[in-house]
Amino acid sequence: MKIKTKLTLGVGLLFLMIVLLSIISSVNIYKQKSDTEKILIANYNSLEYAKNMMLALDKIPADKTQTIIFKDNLVQESKNLTENGEKDAYLSLSGHFQNFLNTKNVEREKLIRNDLVEIMRLNMNAIVQKSDTAIATSQTAITWVISLGTVCFLIAFTLLFNLPENIARPIRELTESIKQIANKNYHERVHFEGSLEFEDLANSFNSMAEKLEEYQSSSLYKQLMDKKRVEMLIANMHDPVIGLDENNSINFINEEALKISGLVREDILGKSASDIAVHNDLLRELLQNVPKKNRADSPMKIFADNKESYFEQEIIPINIIPTGETEKKEAGKVILLRNVTAHKELDFAKTNFIATVSHELKTPISSMKMGTQLLKNEKFGLLNEQQKELLKSIEEDGERLLSITGELLNLSQAESGNIRLDIKDCNVADLVKTALSNNLTIAENKEIVLISNFKTTQEETVKADFDKTVWVLNNFLSNAIKHSKAGQEIIVSTEKIDDKIKFSVQDFGEGIDQKYQTKVFERYFQVPEDHQNGTGLGLAISKNFIEKQGGEIGVQSTVNEGSTFWMTL
Repeated sequence: MKIKTKLTLGVGLLFLMIVLLSIISSVNIYKQKSDTEKILIANYNSLEYAKNMMLALDKIPADKTQTIIFKDNLVQESKNLTENGEKDAYLSLSGHFQNFLNTKNVEREKLIRNDLVEIMRLNMNAIVQKSDTAIATSQTAITWVISLGTVCFLIAFTLLFNLPENIARPIRELTESIKQIANKNYHERVHFEGSLEFEDLANSFNSMAEKLEEYQSSSLYKQLMDKKRVEMLIANMHDPVIGLDENNSINFINEEALKISGLVREDILGKSASDIAVHNDLLRELLQNVPKKNRADSPMKIFADNKESYFEQEIIPINIIPTGETEKKEAGKVILLRNVTAHKELDFAKTNFIATVSHELKTPISSMKMGTQLLKNEKFGLLNEQQKELLKSIEEDGERLLSITGELLNLSQAESGNIRLDIKDCNVADLVKTALSNNLTIAENKEIVLISNFKTTQEETVKADFDKTVWVLNNFLSNAIKHSKAGQEIIVSTEKIDDKIKFSVQDFGEGIDQKYQTKVFERYFQVPEDHQNGTGLGLAISKNFIEKQGGEIGVQSTVNEGSTFWMTL
């Protein structure tokens, strides 16, 4: 017999018995409810009317309003004559009460009381009879419920101990066989008897095992396993990954990439990435960076996981050498996005902390500077030579601290994006002359000659923030002066290249080793061999200022020959 037939018979019979039990219970409950309502409506109300009339009769001689109460209850009783003999008793009561109103005496009052007692007796007897009926109905309902409940219990008990085992045993055996197949034991076979469905399942399973055993021995199996390993590796990467083939079609994409892009795997696999990018902003931006063949210039801000996240994009080209050939051919590329949100948040926190601390330090340092100025004033008293030296040292340290806090504030503004630029047409010659003027005294004290070499006209202008551009030139010049020896020259040059102006500051000092030239614009970096005091922030701030204005900055240097720091605007 089929399992489906067994289930249908067992569960179907149990269902019919439960339905029958429910119907019988509902019918008997309804009957009992009906009997109870009859007692309440037909008899209890009549007893209540009779009682009220009895009380009113006792008070009629003294209180005339009781006559009205008696009449009202008499009218109510006339509408509730439900028992045999109750109508005759009501008519007798009505006649005796009318006579009593005409002539009030004890005999007529006694007749009225007898009539009321008769009405109460009839209803009390009816209540007893209907109560017996309700009890009988309850006994019948209990008998049916117990009988049918017992039958349902026996059916359910039989199904509980026989049906699960009949179903679970073949499934358990099949599960064990599937585990054997999963462990590559393709010799495993199953055999079921007594159920047509499980016999068919066993035959299908055995056929599958035979085909798997045959397939395992083929080379295609190894290739598919290698492919599965790669797919599993990509799927479990925590970074978004998108693979493109040589025709720029999407070859694979993992769950992380689907999550941040809002794409559906089935809708995009095998389709042109350019066509999909028309309707997807993120993919369009990613494809714009593909020609660069490397990392994007700055982290991308993407709304993912209900928050703004930052990702670094990297393009990994895939080149293969086909069998029998010697030259590499492009087989596609992989777009990898690294989630750097945690690092970015730490960077923001650090920037805010630096800005806060620098701002808080600037005020007391300024007060210290003002205090040293007052102490130097002889109006407040004379200082001996040791005090003057100590005051000079304090003043120099205050200047240095003020310079450092200023640089930190500039850096935090640039990094947080709160830097305010006043971009306008600035005269090239004015920018250079201002910077030279700012550093002339320092250079003269070190016997260094500052030379300007203008290869641009006096009217030439650039679009820049005058103060911040002069700040960068000041930094170039101050660094050049620090690393130049007495008697050397520093040349400040300007020249026009296409539609840009290039500013250069050249010194002939120690120079910078090639391995450090890519790091000098990083924050807090200082050349290890450099013994000059500094924060390592000046060039990092300069880079921020120039790039915020759409310009470029760089350095060319040779050890023992000098350095040239340049920028274009």
